[in-house]
Amino acid sequence: MKKIRAAVVGYGNIGRYAVEALEAASDFEIAGVVRRQGGKDKPLALTPYEVVDDIEKLKDVDVAVLATPTRSCPEYAERIVALGINTVDSYDIHTGILDYRSRQMELCRKAGRVSVISAGWDPGSDSVVRVLVESLAPKGLSYTNFGPGMSMGHSVCARGKKGVRNALSVTIPLGEGIHRRMVYVELEEGARLDEVTADIKADPYFAHDETHVFAVASVDDVRDMGHGVNLVRKGVSGKTPNQRFEFNMSINNPALTAQVLVNVARASMRLAPGCYTMPEIPVIDMLPGTREEIVATLV
Repeated sequence: MKKIRAAVVGYGNIGRYAVEALEAASDFEIAGVVRRQGGKDKPLALTPYEVVDDIEKLKDVDVAVLATPTRSCPEYAERIVALGINTVDSYDIHTGILDYRSRQMELCRKAGRVSVISAGWDPGSDSVVRVLVESLAPKGLSYTNFGPGMSMGHSVCARGKKGVRNALSVTIPLGEGIHRRMVYVELEEGARLDEVTADIKADPYFAHDETHVFAVASVDDVRDMGHGVNLVRKGVSGKTPNQRFEFNMSINNPALTAQVLVNVARASMRLAPGCYTMPEIPVIDMLPGTREEIVATLV
């Protein structure tokens, strides 16, 4: 069977783990890695692969894994789909997903390609769990409690603020879906903590949560890539109340995100042209092998 040729676009935390996840998947081969600096100062782990500064320099790419900052995902997806390549990403601004999906849907249908967006663990695999438990108890309430742990999207956002050399955002669950953001920043020389704090708190990533910002000498000294989720649904099945479902996990954040991206990259090759979120994709298509093989062992 022909292997799926995947390119990894971006080589930060998620990009590194995406390469590892692709290496571990027998139905994929790595077409190359795209970095801003191309092959300059090529990391040792990328020795076996072609490393370029533009995906157009790679050959026969079936799908691009966008391991880029969230806010750049739509731009990359638009351009790469137009080249005739599927895209998958972990865009994580919940309030922007529907608009992104609508725009990318038109582009995908025009190009005859597939994009899977917001395919991390939340939004992403947790979204699939939420849909499932809501179907089991159609009336009721769901709460998703994150952490405690590192939020990659929030950390990248804080890192991009003026006067910030490096940043780490830690999510602390307060219960019932309410969270506190603890942001640790290394300040550039001359930067003022009060100004950086105001800038971070005004950003949509942080504006709706209680946020505290602290200056530290070294972000690396406080970084831990662990994270987790506790998802609870309590509601009514038919007319029977007091049905309760709970889902928990503790994870390495970028490693799980990368694995999800590889899963949906596989699924993208089985979908009709268009733009999808994870709840719209048959879960069985995220696994290697034929449906018959999977049904015989897992159903």
